[in-house]
Amino acid sequence: MRIFIVDDEPEIRKSLQDILEDENYEAEQFSSGKNFLKHLKIERPSLVLLDVWLGKEDGLSILDEIKKIYPTVPVVMISGHGTIELAVQATKKGALNFLEKPLSIAKVLEAVEEALVYSERSESPEIKLESDEILGNSPAIQKVKFSIAQAAATNARVFIYGENGTGKELVAKTIFKNSKRKDQPFVEVNCAALPEELIESELFGYVKGAFTGATDTRIGKFEAANGGTLFLDEICDMSLSTQAKVLRILQEQRFEKLGSTEQVSVDVRIIAATNIPVEEAIKEGKFREDLYYRLNVIPITIPPLRDRKSDIPLLVDHYVRQTIAENNLTPKIIEKEAVSILESHFWPGNIRELKNVIERLCIMTVSDIIRAQDVKDSMTGFVKANDLVEKGDFKKAKEEFEKQYILKTLQTNEGNVSKTSKALGIERSHLYRKMKSLGIQAEDIHD
Repeated sequence: MRIFIVDDEPEIRKSLQDILEDENYEAEQFSSGKNFLKHLKIERPSLVLLDVWLGKEDGLSILDEIKKIYPTVPVVMISGHGTIELAVQATKKGALNFLEKPLSIAKVLEAVEEALVYSERSESPEIKLESDEILGNSPAIQKVKFSIAQAAATNARVFIYGENGTGKELVAKTIFKNSKRKDQPFVEVNCAALPEELIESELFGYVKGAFTGATDTRIGKFEAANGGTLFLDEICDMSLSTQAKVLRILQEQRFEKLGSTEQVSVDVRIIAATNIPVEEAIKEGKFREDLYYRLNVIPITIPPLRDRKSDIPLLVDHYVRQTIAENNLTPKIIEKEAVSILESHFWPGNIRELKNVIERLCIMTVSDIIRAQDVKDSMTGFVKANDLVEKGDFKKAKEEFEKQYILKTLQTNEGNVSKTSKALGIERSHLYRKMKSLGIQAEDIHD
């Protein structure tokens, strides 16, 4: 988000820029309306903070010029001697808000957030989804929902990008449930969960006989999904030889079962997903570029939870109620300060991690109220990682977050690796490799 600050007082400009940059916004200063309007014709900002008086220049006249160039850009007016009449005049000309000097940090940030949310809503077409289980109202998740609505209205292939735990499977199912194929099969394949020697038989099926060694004939996932949708999760883990066969199916809409020369015709919509940068996989020779272009018709990127923190209170409330119902627990509430602590966490495991944390808090907290200290106690292992984030060492911080996240989940599941791998949504073999690479020893699990 890029915000332009237009004010003739250098102290005010500097103060506003510092406030905004502390909140991870990009901010640029302008001391005069003339220079600002010249730059405005080159670059469109997300928001303008505009002083009513800029020396001899009239801020309201500049507001008129902004609206001529970019009618939907939100503008917040600032004044050291504001009146109700002036505020009404500015509002009539299209200003969203009116702030009086001396500026309050809280009021500035509140006005900025409201203006940006308004901008997102005013510029995005109305989202209509008949089936929608995706929780969140943040601008980031609204963009995802809009992309889902666009994708669902077509038969185009979709490529979903997102870190582990962001909800790629849920997005795929939401596309399916809102599509014309919703009454047909939805078939899922986790490409990372299948060894190379089994994935082709799983996808294409096989016939019985001496060639395959099979005692019966079995249809594959492509045939099972005929007329419907096939979701290929973690597709970048698929072998190159299997990728070539999938590419051929996409081109010809037919294939042969293993051990057969008979052609099977299918009408299948493909939704693919990955948690790794595809461009890197292509450069490393692990993923076919031609298959990527075939699949990447409608790309959808799911934001990590740390980029949609305004959704956390809604998600927390949902998972508290869900955990209470599923485990037949006494009702619990979570205090506001506790939610604030959850909002400040980095969430390397995203939604999946948040769900696990809430489940643990609901089950382990004896009181009917989940307090801030309860949350702090459950997050103590993440202190080192947060320190690394503050120092700017993202790689080491991410590794530390992963280590603590896996340890906490192992402890919750009393060291049971099978249950832990299921809770984390990864294969046991992958979990063992992770534990080894992160230096997690068996004796650490019960610490």
